[in-house]
Amino acid sequence: MSGGIQTRHGVALYLLAWLMLGLLLAGLIVATTGAGPGASLLFALPLTLFYASACGFSAYYLCRAYPLGEQGLGAVLAVFAFSGASAALLWCAAASAWAALCGLLLAQGDALAVTRPFVAVMFGIGVLLYWMTAVAHYLALEFERARRAETRELESRLLARDAELRMLRTQVDPHFLFNSLNSISALTAIDPGRARDMSLQLAGFFRHTLGLEAHRKVRLQDEVALVERFLAIEQVRFGPRLAFRHSVGADAADCLLPPMILQPLVENAVKHGIGGLLEGGSITLAAERAGSLLRIRVENDADPDGAAPRAGKGIGLVNVRQRLAAAYGREGSVHWAREDNTFRVELVLPAETEEE
Repeated sequence: MSGGIQTRHGVALYLLAWLMLGLLLAGLIVATTGAGPGASLLFALPLTLFYASACGFSAYYLCRAYPLGEQGLGAVLAVFAFSGASAALLWCAAASAWAALCGLLLAQGDALAVTRPFVAVMFGIGVLLYWMTAVAHYLALEFERARRAETRELESRLLARDAELRMLRTQVDPHFLFNSLNSISALTAIDPGRARDMSLQLAGFFRHTLGLEAHRKVRLQDEVALVERFLAIEQVRFGPRLAFRHSVGADAADCLLPPMILQPLVENAVKHGIGGLLEGGSITLAAERAGSLLRIRVENDADPDGAAPRAGKGIGLVNVRQRLAAAYGREGSVHWAREDNTFRVELVLPAETEEE
């Protein structure tokens, strides 16, 4: 049967509704024919349950065969007028046969007399009940169709968001690989040993990142560990010129965020900040949880006489902003600013943990 009648609760509610109709029919028989309550109940309840089964299956398949959105209203009304009358005639025949059988089981004085007016009333009630069942099935089918459409729309949105996250992630990996290979190429001519070490570090880094999935979030402490592996690669080239400090609050360490969301920021800090300073500099990462928000700040030393990065022009910052928008909508944001010899980027996103 249709969506609401397929489950046990749906079947129970369907039969309960028909039992109530059976009780009403028994009361009508008592009031109009003068039959006893016992005989009326014995006649009405089994007959009503029989008609419930007949109406349920017949009306359901007709509703599926004649959907309202695809068939003309006149054709639907004609089909259900004929089927309702046919079902009501069958019910009246069953009522006559059941009344005769009940007359054999009960005393003569308690037997129910099936007269023509009574059969006419039964016929009218049967037609109305059949049509009410058909309307209920149409409503259930429409509800089921709307629920399936909503589910498909939600799945489409999730697939679109996942595809967008994967696309943005594929922009990060080649960009990082390109910069790393340039660094290895530069080291090859001046220090082949360090170039080899950097190649091994790079291979280990990519073995780790290939296991990450763009649509699954990771803990902040794991993301910081990934940043440390990245900086270990860069320190092969920079040596003591590159320093890294991080401070992560205890309540922020387990917060979840998109994988490799910090790596482009640290990469920019190395390329556009530390890389332009002869004496080198430091990168600082700080994170804290403020109620329902997680705030992450990445700072790096920069040349005070150098040109400030143009907002929105670098692939790293643009990628981070787009990934936050895809994952959190307006709840996630990224801001950056240049102050003298320091470049600062701050991320704000909802604080989520696996337990929450």
